[in-house]
Formats: sequence, structure tokens, C-alpha cells
Amino acid sequence: MKVVIANKSHIKFAQQICDTIEESAKVRGTGIAQRTPEYITKKIINGDAVIALYENVFAGFCYIEVWDNKSFVVNSGLIVHPDFRNQGLAKKIKTKILEYSKEKYPEAKIFGITTGLAVLKINYELGYQPVTFSELTADEAFWNGCKTCKNYDVLMRTNKKMCLCTGMLYDPKHEKNIKKHKYNSKVLSRLKKIKQALFLNKKKK
Repeated sequence: MKVVIANKSHIKFAQQICDTIEESAKVRGTGIAQRTPEYITKKIINGDAVIALYENVFAGFCYIEVWDNKSFVVNSGLIVHPDFRNQGLAKKIKTKILEYSKEKYPEAKIFGITTGLAVLKINYELGYQPVTFSELTADEAFWNGCKTCKNYDVLMRTNKKMCLCTGMLYDPKHEKNIKKHKYNSKVLSRLKKIKQALFLNKKKK
């Protein structure tokens, strides 16, 4: 299994991605905003998506949206094909797209909204914090994307203050995430030194 940045060679999976999202919404009976193959294709072409593949078989997907002049980034459309669920793939995809979002938009706050308890748990483990909708983007275009969700009327009745989804925010400047980044950087530095030492010893032999 590999999780990679999606490219033009993956456009062929756009319809399957949309079908999987739609089927998941039916099975769960909860709100999932629908997307078109054209929209998914645009995300892939712009380099704003990650895809999971088992050999050449579609396994999972997630994409990036940018709001408020790049001050907010949302990781959205997370989906795992039924054949590959319960294997920890969702967390691998979320981890990949979080790291990619931080690399591509280093100053942005990253958020997501979801009704899924499993996704909430993954987000929290990655450093996201639950927040009210008022702490997320105010861009109307983002909230218009919820129109295809079955719970959109709830969002409208509460004047976009709450819904059945929970908002979760990853702030790279939050103390918890700064400490985590420093720790990960130290670990990475140590691993590089170990690899260099092993390489030098191998050369001497």
C-alpha cells in the first residue's frame, strides 16, 4: 500500500472516488458533501490531493481546499474504499495530507469538519483541537460546499454556528504542535546521523 501526492495519472479514478463517497454516505446515513468527477479531477491536476493505491487499485483519497487568502486550509473528502477499511489506512492518508498541507501552506491553519468518530479520533491524535465553527473560515464558498449534505438545513437554521459535524482545527503555532514538531525534528536528525554512520562504516569495510 502506498499513499502519494495525486497526479494526472490518477485522474482515471475520479469517478470511482465520487462513487465511493456517495456509497459511504448512504451506508453511514450521515451527512457527506458530494463532489463531481470534474471537481476531483481539478484537485488532482492542481496537486491538491493525496491518493492511496494498492498496486494499481484505488484504496483511498483526500484533497485540499484553500480559503481566506491561504490563511485556512481544509483537508476534505477523506474516503477509504470498503475493501481496504479497518487497516489503519485512513490515518495514513490523514497524516500524509496534513504533512503535505503544512509543507505547501506553512502559514495556514488546517481544519476539517466531520460526523465520523473515527476521523475525530485520528484528527485529535494528529494535533487537531475541537473548535466552534466561528473559529473556522467565514468564506461563504466553503459553507456552500455543504449544500449537497443531507444536514445542510441544520447548518442554515443555526446561522452556520453549529451542525451535526464537529469542527477540528490544527494550528501549527499551537504550543502542543510546536513541541511535537521540535521532537520530530530531533528524532529525524538522530536517524540521519545513524544512517550516515552506518554508511561510512560500510564504506570502510
